[in-house]
Amino acid sequence: MMKIKDKYFYKTFFSLFFVVALQNIIVFSVNLADSIMLGSYSEIAMSGVSLANQIQFLLHMFVNGAANGLVVISSQYWGKKHIEPIKKVFAAAFWAGTLMSLILMITVLISPEGILGILSDEKEIVLEGARYIKLMAFSYVIFAVTNILIALMRSVEAVRIGFYTSVLALIFNISLNYCLIFGHFGFPEMGVEGAAVATIASRAAEFIAVTVYVFVIDKRLRLKLRDIFALERTYINDYIKAGLPLIGSGGSWGVAMTVQTAIIGRLGAAAIGANAVAAPVFQVVSVLYTSSGNASSVLIGKTVGENDIPRVKKYSKKLQIMYLVIGALSSISLLLLRDIIISFYDVTEETAALSAVFINILSVTVIGSAYEAPCLCGIVSGGGDTKFVFKNDILFMWCMVLPLSFLSAFVFNWPVPVTFFILKSDQITKCIVAVFKVNRFRWIKNLTRENEEKVS
Repeated sequence: MMKIKDKYFYKTFFSLFFVVALQNIIVFSVNLADSIMLGSYSEIAMSGVSLANQIQFLLHMFVNGAANGLVVISSQYWGKKHIEPIKKVFAAAFWAGTLMSLILMITVLISPEGILGILSDEKEIVLEGARYIKLMAFSYVIFAVTNILIALMRSVEAVRIGFYTSVLALIFNISLNYCLIFGHFGFPEMGVEGAAVATIASRAAEFIAVTVYVFVIDKRLRLKLRDIFALERTYINDYIKAGLPLIGSGGSWGVAMTVQTAIIGRLGAAAIGANAVAAPVFQVVSVLYTSSGNASSVLIGKTVGENDIPRVKKYSKKLQIMYLVIGALSSISLLLLRDIIISFYDVTEETAALSAVFINILSVTVIGSAYEAPCLCGIVSGGGDTKFVFKNDILFMWCMVLPLSFLSAFVFNWPVPVTFFILKSDQITKCIVAVFKVNRFRWIKNLTRENEEKVS
């Protein structure tokens, strides 16, 4: 019996992990494609879009929090094979994601230059970024809805649709980027605006494909459009209790990353350019540990829903070993990709040299990220303790990292690499907390309600 359960563990984890990892790599490759193509077009254009993408990252983190709240509760109901509660929790998550994306869209459209001006005092870069973000804002709502729908499918172990639609989006994006940024095949040369139009079109295609799958093809949930409006106070409250800390955690993390960009944005054009080179590369490599966290959340949540606590504890120990292996692989990948990626960019020697230093630093901190992030956001949150991650992020990021980074950059005037390392240092220190938190098992909490409709 134990061997059967071990086989189930590895089969379930890796089936979720590999598909989600491929999906996430493709999603981040869309941004990387924008960055590389614009980098060969103009360094200012590349840096402007990198700046604008920090707002997109902020939206992504808020929506990711809303989606994770859905996954935490729904995966536990999926473990019980109770379908109707999943639909009701989905309705709450759908409107949470839609509302947040609408608010950010309106804010960006009101003052794009003003928002990006907070992140950098380089006027040329801000103006290029504003041209891009004014168009991109119109894709925020469909981006949010698409991600909520994909998270819903992930919570019931249907992960391939996210991969397939991401491939579709990547093909659309690269093809249209080539045509619209540079003006090939008779298309106008639009630069950063062309990159924005290409990304909007790719997201629209992804949105249509996911919507058709969820509401027409999927047989697990048999979701209908009317389910979007089936809001019930009981499940809204359940979602708020579990999801709000994750939205807060994702949002605070997104704001913190934006503040980090603002700090780097005031360290000179070379620092901005180096960050524009290093950030997309790190995002692609980091999908290994974010995907392990996503897979862990579903696996742990489903097992908690089945009320098999001994197996939950056993799984959490196995997962921690796998996280360390993933961290080592991520570090090696960053070092191997460093010079190859930098060679794609038409940047100054100073920017290229600083990019290499940034990537070296990230190759160290990613080992910590690969352990602490899936431990806290995968095991602990998936097990039902969603409040801890929020409190932990506030403590480390807002009470330690950002104040120290500010002092390093603007009071002590330490070298740029030192400030960059401090900005990433919480990824190492959080590991201490993760070790104690995960292995005390006080995070196991069943969030489901009894006597709900079971799947037939």
